Amino acid sequence: MRLITDILYWISTGLLIPVIVLLVIGFVWAVLVLGGLYGSHMARRRLQRVMAEIEEQLETKPVREVDYSAIGRFHPALREAIAKIEKLGWKPVHADKVLADFEMAGDAGLRPSRILMRLGPTLGLMGTLIPMGPALVGLAAGDIVSMAANMQVAFATTVVGVFGGGVGYLTLQIKKRWFVQDINSLRYVIELNENESS
Repeated sequence: MRLITDILYWISTGLLIPVIVLLVIGFVWAVLVLGGLYGSHMARRRLQRVMAEIEEQLETKPVREVDYSAIGRFHPALREAIAKIEKLGWKPVHADKVLADFEMAGDAGLRPSRILMRLGPTLGLMGTLIPMGPALVGLAAGDIVSMAANMQVAFATTVVGVFGGGVGYLTLQIKKRWFVQDINSLRYVIELNENESS
C-alpha cells in the first residue's frame, strides 16, 4: 500500500511543472482572446450600421437586387455565405445547406472560448492541489519556508486558472450573442427571398 501511495505522490508532483506551463500558455491565450474580442467588437459595431442599411434596402427592394458587398469588410464569413447563396440561384435547398454550414462554422469559432472556460479552472485546481501535499509535509516537518513556497504556488495557479476560465466564459457569451445575430440576419435574407419567390 505504501508503494502505491508513493507512486501516486510522485505522479502528482511530477505533473506540477506541466500544469504550470499549461497555465502560463493559457494565460497568454486568454490575453490574446481578450484582445481579439476587442477587435471583433469594433468590427461588429461597424457591421451593425451596414446591416441596418441593408435592412432598409430590403424593405423597398427585392432581395436579389440588394448589394451585400459592404458586409465583407467587417464579416467575410457572412458575406461569403450570402455570395454562395447568390451563386446557387437562391434555391431554398441550397440556401438551407449554406445556412447549416454557416452554423457549423460559427459553432467551431466558439470552441476556443469553450476550451479556455473548461480547461482554465481544471488546471487551476490541479495547480492548487498538487503543491498542497508538499506543503502539508513541510508543515508536519516544521519547515515553514517550504510550506509557504508551496502555498504561494497553489494560490497563484488558482488565480491564473480562474482568470482563464472567466475570460473563456465572458468571450463565449459575447460570441454566442453575435453568432445568433448572424444566423438571424442570414435566415432573414433567405426567408425573405423565399416569400418573394412564392
